[in-house]
Formats: sequence, structure tokens, C-alpha cells
Amino acid sequence: MEKLNMRSNNKEKEMKDISELEEDKLSQMVRDFIELDCETFQVDELVDHNPTTYLSLQDILENASDAETEILGKIFFYLRNMEPKKLRQWIVNRLRMDEYEASLCKTSWITSSGRPLAFQFTGDYEYIDVMMKESNGGTVRLIVDIDFRSQFELARPTQDYQELLNYLPSIFVGTEEKLNGIISLLCSAAKQSLKEKGLHVPPWRKASYMHSKWLSHNCKKIVLFAPLCI
Repeated sequence: MEKLNMRSNNKEKEMKDISELEEDKLSQMVRDFIELDCETFQVDELVDHNPTTYLSLQDILENASDAETEILGKIFFYLRNMEPKKLRQWIVNRLRMDEYEASLCKTSWITSSGRPLAFQFTGDYEYIDVMMKESNGGTVRLIVDIDFRSQFELARPTQDYQELLNYLPSIFVGTEEKLNGIISLLCSAAKQSLKEKGLHVPPWRKASYMHSKWLSHNCKKIVLFAPLCI
């Protein structure tokens, strides 16, 4: 019996060590992801461009809170060797299984264009919303977008804009404040890029439109908890 207890204790210790090792690897993966996306382009290589914009974006992206890092780490963990169907819904369900207050958010809005404002069309978008508890007893809302970078792509970008775009993470986890800062920087840079190419700024590339994607007041939260489909 004593030998069995010793084996059991050794097994538990071994499993605990493996779990801690996996957690350390995952934490390092998240740090590497943030650092890699933020160090893809060095500012001293951009002396002929506008380093102020890159520095501002770098400051925004590198300033990741513990809550943001935690959720990003969870998503990396879920996605390892996985190619699930309905990815956003699947991630929401996985987060809720881990007892996070996660929802699928669907926004919709109306955009007017033309002079006078004769043209109107609707827009809609989906992303993930996670409410995280803070140490002071409050809550912070995190926006999660698993296809973030592509939302800012231009058909004929200048080199400056393309480099700025490559700086963005493919998976975004952050607060509304952080997202607002990114939208302001990228939409301003997109406007300059289009101007240099002799193109007009379409309504769907303006800051107000991009803001509506994630921060529209007409936002429907959907709490999912259906069987996971892979």
C-alpha cells in the first residue's frame, strides 16, 4: 500500500510538473507573439518615412495588461492543432467552459455617403466580447478579433501603409480605448495612402465606419453554449 501511495504521489507530481511546463511554454508563446508583431519593423529602418506613427502604434500594442495576455494565451491554447468550424462561436464556447464571461457580438449600422447624403448602406460585423473581473472589484471589457489585421487592408497601399499594416497583430485582444487608438492611427494612415495614390477615401475606410464595426451602439450580444463542432 505504501508503494502504491508513493507511485500515486510521484505520478501527481509528474503531471503537475508537465502542467506547469506547458503553462510556461504558453506564456512564452504569448510574449513572443506580442514582441514579434511589435518588432517586425525597426524604427531606425523607417527614417525616410514617419516614425512617429510607428512608435505610437508600438506603444499601444506593447502595453498589454494581464487580462489581455491571459485571454490571448487561452486562444492560443485552444487553437493549437485545431481547425474548428464556426471559429468565433467555438472560441466563445471554449472560453465559457473555462468560466469566462464571453459572448459573440454582432454589430450593425447605417452609413451615409454622397453630397447630399443620398446614399445609405448597412454594415454588419462579428467579434468576441469578454468581461474580465479586476482586482478592485470592477470589470473591464475586452474585444477579441481573430481576423483583425485584414480589416485594415487596402487594395493599393503605399509602402508606408503596408509596413504599418504588417505591424498589426492578426489576433487582437484589447480594451475599447486601445482599439480606438489603433483605429485613429490606421485610418489616418489609410487616408494618406489613398491620397498619395490619387484615390478617394471610401466610406468603409473612414474612422467612423471602422469604429462602428466594434463599438456600434447597435450591438447584439449572443451567449453561446452549443456542442463544440470541430
